[in-house]
Amino acid sequence: MQENVSNSYPVEKLTQFAKAMFCATGMEDDKADSLARLMVLTDMMGHRTHGLALLPPYLDQIEKGLMRKSGSYEVIKDKGSTAVWDGDYLPGHWLMEQALNESFKRVGQYGVVSIALRRCHHIGCLAAIVKQAADRGLIAMLFNSDPVGKFVAPYGGTEPLFTPDPFAIGYPTAKSPVLVDISSSITTVSMTRTHYAEGRQFKNPWLLDGDGKPTTDPAVLEHTDPRGSIQLVGGLEYGHKGFGLVLMNEALSQGLSGHGRKDNVTRWGGNVFLQVIDPEWFAGLDEFVANTDFLAEQCRHSRPADPAKPVRLPGDQAAKCIEDATQNGVVYGQSTWAALVQWAEKLGVPAPQAI
Repeated sequence: MQENVSNSYPVEKLTQFAKAMFCATGMEDDKADSLARLMVLTDMMGHRTHGLALLPPYLDQIEKGLMRKSGSYEVIKDKGSTAVWDGDYLPGHWLMEQALNESFKRVGQYGVVSIALRRCHHIGCLAAIVKQAADRGLIAMLFNSDPVGKFVAPYGGTEPLFTPDPFAIGYPTAKSPVLVDISSSITTVSMTRTHYAEGRQFKNPWLLDGDGKPTTDPAVLEHTDPRGSIQLVGGLEYGHKGFGLVLMNEALSQGLSGHGRKDNVTRWGGNVFLQVIDPEWFAGLDEFVANTDFLAEQCRHSRPADPAKPVRLPGDQAAKCIEDATQNGVVYGQSTWAALVQWAEKLGVPAPQAI
């Protein structure tokens, strides 16, 4: 069953609320601000598993000393158009904004700027990050992996070794930007845990049990011995495609940052490879948008298999959700809001009033 719907809350008040909770832990203002803004934006885009629903686990990480509240990243290497940073488990949202802002400064000079980051804390919703570049008429590609997580087995194997390894691209069109944010696995860890907590089976066999057999049972991921795994994109027949995506992701996010699974990482976090591209260094922004918009409109006007469900591009729904949330606020499920209120009471932060 789905979580019961709670009330709607205004975006500005939600952002102030989230920032106040992070600041109440002693986090520096700029880091609390980045976290709050991007997490609320994520909820506005409709990606509710990666918005303020993550605030309680983040606060728990801060309480345990596993997310740093102050300080800055270390520059390991800087060649102008490329750089390697060590985030030392500072908030991932803040680190990503620092990397984006640095890329924006440099991309006019170099055309393409690439930054590899190691030891970030969790970076949240990738689409919300690449959107910042697309809104500026730039292209951003983002690859993210967690060297400690083991939930997805290599193709043909039975032992979980990888995280779902998400990646994203954002680029401008004449309308809303295209925002592709997908994983190398069929489903995610958070979705699997949600199904298990609610006692639900998946509708399709998106997992493998400990013997490598397809199953709909979410319990196999963390509650059986031997453990099962999440299937790669492509499933049993074509999982080599998802396996290839994982290998690409980990080479870029871990190989280029010089830090990964070989280092026996024990903390929840992430490695990131960010690349920002300025179309003006190629055929030009006008030509880029003319081509991307032409294809986008062809897709949107393709005769749909179901007339009630017209074709939409990744990012179209997010744009509509943002517009609605701006006007009407963001709605949270009762259990999500209850968890937020519980932490607010603990930290002495007043919760916002519903609309």
